[in-house]
Amino acid sequence: MAAGLAERSYMELGPAPRAPPRRLREVSFSPPGTAPVPSGRYGDSAGGFCYRECAQLGAATRNRCVRWTTSGDTLELVEESLDTELLNNAVRLHIQGCPLLPGGVHLCEVQNHLVLLLVTVQSVHRVLLPHPAYAYRGDLITESQMQSVFTDVGKINFRDPSSYYLIPSVPGLAANSVASAAWLSSDGEALFALPSAAGGIFVIKLPPHDVPGVVSVVELKQSSVVQRFLTGWMPTAIRGDGPSDVPISLAVHCLDHDAFLFALCQDHKLRMWSYKDQMCLMVADLLEFMPVSRDLRLAAGTGHRLRLAFSQSLGLYLGVYMHAPKRGQFCVFQLVSTESNRYSLDHISSLFSSQETLIDFALTSAEIWALWHNEENQTIVKYINFEQNVAGQWNQVFMQPLPEEEVTVRHDQDPRETYLEYLFTPGRFSNAAIQKALQIFSQGTERHMDLTWDELKKEVTLAVENEFQGSVTEYECSPEEFCQLQVDFWSKFCACCLQYQEALSRPLALLLNPYTNMVCLLKKGFVSFLVPCSLVDHLYLLSNEHLLTEEDAAIFDDLEMSRDVVCLVQCLRLIGESISMEIAFIMEMACSRLQPPEKAAEQILGDLIANDTENVMEDIHSKLQEIRNPIHAIGVLIREMDYETDTDMERAHPLNMRLNLTQLYGSSTAVSVVCWGVCKIAMIRFQICRDLLILQQLLLRLGDPMVLGGGQLFQSQQDLLHRTSPLLLSYYLIRWASQCLASDIPIDTLESNLQHLSVLELADTTVLTPHKLVSSPQTIVELFFRDVARKHIVSRLFLQPNTSLIETSLNWPHLITAIVADFLPLLWPSNPGFLFPECLIGSCQYTQLQEYIRLLQPWCHVNMGSCCFMMGRCYLVMGEGHKVLRLLDMVGLPELVIQLASVAIMESADDWRTQATLRTCIFKHHLDLGHNSDAYVALTQNPDPSRQLDCLRQLVVVLCERSQLQDLVEFPYVNLHNEVVGIIESHARAVDLMTHNYYELLYAFHIYRHNYRKAGTVMFEYGMRLGREVRTLRGLQKQGNCFLAAINCLRLIRPEYAWIVQPASGAVYERPGASPKRSHDGECAAVPTTRQIEILELEDLERECVLARIRLTLVQHDLSTAAVAGNSTPEETLALLIRAGLFDTAITLCQTFKLPLTAVFEGLTFKCIKLQLGGEAAQAEAWEWLASNQLSALVTTKESSATDEAWRLLSSYLERYPSQNSLYHRCVINKLLAHGIPLPNWLINSYKTVDAAQLLRLYLNYDLLEEAVDLVSEYVDAVLGKGHQYFGIEFPLSATAPMVWLPYTAIDQLLQALRESSANPSNVLLYQKLHDKMEDYHQKVSVATRDRLYLRA
Repeated sequence: MAAGLAERSYMELGPAPRAPPRRLREVSFSPPGTAPVPSGRYGDSAGGFCYRECAQLGAATRNRCVRWTTSGDTLELVEESLDTELLNNAVRLHIQGCPLLPGGVHLCEVQNHLVLLLVTVQSVHRVLLPHPAYAYRGDLITESQMQSVFTDVGKINFRDPSSYYLIPSVPGLAANSVASAAWLSSDGEALFALPSAAGGIFVIKLPPHDVPGVVSVVELKQSSVVQRFLTGWMPTAIRGDGPSDVPISLAVHCLDHDAFLFALCQDHKLRMWSYKDQMCLMVADLLEFMPVSRDLRLAAGTGHRLRLAFSQSLGLYLGVYMHAPKRGQFCVFQLVSTESNRYSLDHISSLFSSQETLIDFALTSAEIWALWHNEENQTIVKYINFEQNVAGQWNQVFMQPLPEEEVTVRHDQDPRETYLEYLFTPGRFSNAAIQKALQIFSQGTERHMDLTWDELKKEVTLAVENEFQGSVTEYECSPEEFCQLQVDFWSKFCACCLQYQEALSRPLALLLNPYTNMVCLLKKGFVSFLVPCSLVDHLYLLSNEHLLTEEDAAIFDDLEMSRDVVCLVQCLRLIGESISMEIAFIMEMACSRLQPPEKAAEQILGDLIANDTENVMEDIHSKLQEIRNPIHAIGVLIREMDYETDTDMERAHPLNMRLNLTQLYGSSTAVSVVCWGVCKIAMIRFQICRDLLILQQLLLRLGDPMVLGGGQLFQSQQDLLHRTSPLLLSYYLIRWASQCLASDIPIDTLESNLQHLSVLELADTTVLTPHKLVSSPQTIVELFFRDVARKHIVSRLFLQPNTSLIETSLNWPHLITAIVADFLPLLWPSNPGFLFPECLIGSCQYTQLQEYIRLLQPWCHVNMGSCCFMMGRCYLVMGEGHKVLRLLDMVGLPELVIQLASVAIMESADDWRTQATLRTCIFKHHLDLGHNSDAYVALTQNPDPSRQLDCLRQLVVVLCERSQLQDLVEFPYVNLHNEVVGIIESHARAVDLMTHNYYELLYAFHIYRHNYRKAGTVMFEYGMRLGREVRTLRGLQKQGNCFLAAINCLRLIRPEYAWIVQPASGAVYERPGASPKRSHDGECAAVPTTRQIEILELEDLERECVLARIRLTLVQHDLSTAAVAGNSTPEETLALLIRAGLFDTAITLCQTFKLPLTAVFEGLTFKCIKLQLGGEAAQAEAWEWLASNQLSALVTTKESSATDEAWRLLSSYLERYPSQNSLYHRCVINKLLAHGIPLPNWLINSYKTVDAAQLLRLYLNYDLLEEAVDLVSEYVDAVLGKGHQYFGIEFPLSATAPMVWLPYTAIDQLLQALRESSANPSNVLLYQKLHDKMEDYHQKVSVATRDRLYLRA
């Protein structure tokens, strides 16, 4: 990267102090001879002083300064150090009745003293303080605490006449000027320059403090001759027109034996006096250097300011601010001398400003720093290098804004917690502001002073809650109203805090250290520091008009790349400005809840597009078109923000005590500034990464080659997206750590912890030293910097070979930039170094460390083992031993888990809950290791029944999965028998029957214990479920085996006990905790009523076994029936057998379950009909099912067809299985006649033998009149003796034989049918034939009847 911009913006670092307001020692006195003067005339003012050697590494005054604020007749002085904590460093001087002039405080250094010079409206004062270099003569300054120069201020006699002097009434102090100057002469005299009421200047000189003498007053009067000769100047009093020459700003430049006094007067002229010669050496009309009007020339210049800056190499510079209505101008001059002791001003630069109200400005030999208030009362600070910046472009300083006024309380948040987080987030509100607001809010009932941060939080909560509760008790309110009342009261308190925070944040002056180039902003309540911005932050924060000018700046060596990066940042700015607090909260919550930031960015982009009312997306798209290579530009931006390193940071070298490095930047002030700087960077970079993720999601969504640049690949975008996400999470983690307060740990706890860590031989625990020097609660980042990181950084900066810093004076902008740049890698989560968590563990910050690792672990895979160790240490110390065990389990050390848990059991003998947890843990890991017996023992020793049951359930499942069933069956299960059975039954009924063998396990379990009836019950239930749920050939095979096993079990029992209870039908079993069953519409189904218990004996099981074998036979014959056969009833199975042609099996089924054979005969008849009517395909198919039936002498010759064999099979069944009333013949004939099939002769002959009358009725039913007539004719003949054996008639009609009969009703019906169909000639013949036959029969019957009667007679 190129050197970048020579001038870059600055950032204000002013974290609101969390410490209680500093206790200032009060010193009050009233100079004799003064009368009280109202102090309301002068406003508050501030200033500061920097020691000459504050930039030297070995000086006692290194990084020390004094700052002050004045308010009326009160002066507050504070000595600050960036290296050590200064004791007794604050004092409040109250000069009663004598208001101090603004800018009337001056500090000067002499050999042994620091001299404080004060100017009030009535008096001047000289106060001698010990110089730090005199107090610390040695150069081995390693203490973390030092006495301030104000330590002995209470011993000073402020009423000593040699230390003050009253301002004489003649000439008197000018009423319309507050200017003053004070200095020490080379002889030790104290001199005070004041504007004279008569015009001009008078100087009060106090003799040296250790030399007796008198006070003298010298008035620098105008000598008209001399002055005209020197400058052509005439006193205003002589001229009588225009503004007066009263000085409105004074400045002094000390020489060896003289002092030049510069006066900027109301007449817009700059005058230079020689105090030694008491002559005005130069007068310059400053209006010549600015565009003026007559009104400006005639108006008195009351807002002008004068500043001096001296450089040994460049000489004396004068900076003048010329105030005009609604505008101002800075003029920089260099004082040049000519021969004959003549002086003139060399005009260097003129700079213009549009800000109206200048508060203060500071001058160096190269820069101007200015502080304004704009019309909105906002603070504005800018600076410019007047030598290099020829365009007059001021550089921005990004000020720290006041806390936001609006606090958003979401519906799922507690208002109190939300507002407390808002108030007490580090860096937002100062302790003093909250205490003042608390005093007002409590209506002065209590005096809240010197409260710590935690105490203040409790008092605030109590005060607001008391006010709130007092109003709530007056009436009842809904939860919504209750919540709103809470918000109202907390908002009221926050408004008070904002008011006081704004008052304390009001800037009063700039403090520019000319030796270290440090710039501070002195405020009413505290001090803030200005530090340079990094390049990325500079571009992102820069205002639009300034950012446009950056396009032509060579940010990088490649000008094209520089412009691409600027355009990219402009796109990010457009996105950032469009994001509301609600939308920004999406990304915050995603990071907090460990959700992918890419998804959150995609959601935010969707919201932005949906609510884009100002065409922001169109502007972004347009700006993207200007980027030549967006992928490369994004990569450059990511590299600039990434602090990941490949190697571990080197350990700190021992700091060089001779150079006083041990305490460099070790004070609370320096620690706070550095860490707040890191926090601010993390805040800004988090927003940049968030906006960058959103922009990358937009690029992915656009997919425009014109936008993405030629040849850019989708994979490149994805890679950048995955690089940006951990970058965002890293900054989120650093920001969180920068705002996370450290716990207050007692010294003895810290020492004990360090001893434990040293036993573990952890590296660098010796650098952690317990101390209690911090007066305010510090964040964990501040803790880390103070105790560990600072030493590493200082070591790297000052003890590296070829370093130049050690040879030069301290330069604040360079050093603070280097320190932050070195500090961030130490905090960077993905770096190999682990110093930050080590510091937290060494400082007993266990809760904070756990949260840190929680936020870190899901996405950062560096130092994972160390993180686990740290978590284990936290759990152990905080009494969370089970979490330690979980960690050991996570890293795969089960033996250590068992060992640690066993030790813990002995330590927790009286705590049964802990015992249960530990024994559960031991059981688990024994089981995982395959120690089945040890696992069983741990299970039986568990005192918690619920945990014991859980372990038992796990034991059953795991051993089943491992097929270690013998162990499972043979464990004794003392007092756990029913539980084991219940668990196995529950699993058996809940899992797939063909995958798991829980039923077989349960069967073996009962068999092992000789409980045969339960074993039989198990196998019978298993078989039933197989039929219902596993409708396959294998399932039916297993079902048959199950029923056989159940039968065998019952046969091992005495007959009177050989029974089981019928298992519940269906697949639903009542299990504890089972969810209620619901109908299709979601309603709970009605609970079935209690069923009657059904007892199954051995014979019932045998029938079920037969049915199972029959089903298996059916499925083996036809696999397509498996889906329905498995759980079919005997009747359903019968139908399936008939359809399959398995008639022998069907008959066996009917005989077993006492079912009629009617269905068999009907089915076989139907198959005969189909064969008779079918073709060759039907014939070929029939042989398969015919072969499945045991037909004796099956003929398969060509002369015999399948139809013939089917009829033969039917005939054999009719012969083999007779029925009452010839039922089977009737059903066969019915079937044939119903299908219009002529009856075979063998069937007719067979049926005639058993029931000719029924055959006649069947003929009549199917309107077979001719066959009926023939049958009646044959029947009559048989009765009469002709062929009677074919009709089953043993004795034909005769007088001596038993009686015979004919079905007269059927015959009459036949005759009637023939008469009714006489239209058919054939029917007439049939009628006549039948009629004649019957007449003949009747005659023979009459003869036989008479013969019988005769024989009886």
